[in-house]
Amino acid sequence: MADYDITFKLVLFGDGAVGKTALTQRYVTGLFRDNTRITIGVEFHVKDITDSGKKVKLQIWDFGGEERFRFLLPSYCKGANGGIFMFDTTNTNSLYHIDAWMDVLRKSTGNIPIMMVGTKVDLADKRAVDTTEAMAVAKSHKFAAFAEVSAKTGTNVESTFETITRIMVNRMSSK
Repeated sequence: MADYDITFKLVLFGDGAVGKTALTQRYVTGLFRDNTRITIGVEFHVKDITDSGKKVKLQIWDFGGEERFRFLLPSYCKGANGGIFMFDTTNTNSLYHIDAWMDVLRKSTGNIPIMMVGTKVDLADKRAVDTTEAMAVAKSHKFAAFAEVSAKTGTNVESTFETITRIMVNRMSSK
């Protein structure tokens, strides 16, 4: 069993079918599955990483985005150290549901660092959300970082998790 300097709880949230599970699986296993099934409630994954010389156990909580599962979010978010709000760059509604998601999350977690991540950038011909527009939304919510990813191609997958982990490490170090 590995000795950890830090254990972080990271919550992934956003509408159904935005790619939370695909991103998590790509990060944890390195594989992309085209036929990802709907997440019922929450799925839990762990990845061991090193950041700034510290051994980090990253607990990733992948929440089902269907409205019928949203009631679970407050209880599962307690104790979270960081979050990733995800939206689908081919679906504008998934971005504009951000306020409803943030209301639920902030009530349970307080002021944890949150990163906003746009998914499915490999589908450029179907893109509906402009990067500049999405970045403005992230800035208006005072998110800690912004990225666009593709679980299918692997674009920015590792760097997204490295970024949010570094933000959580730095926040913990400054307390």
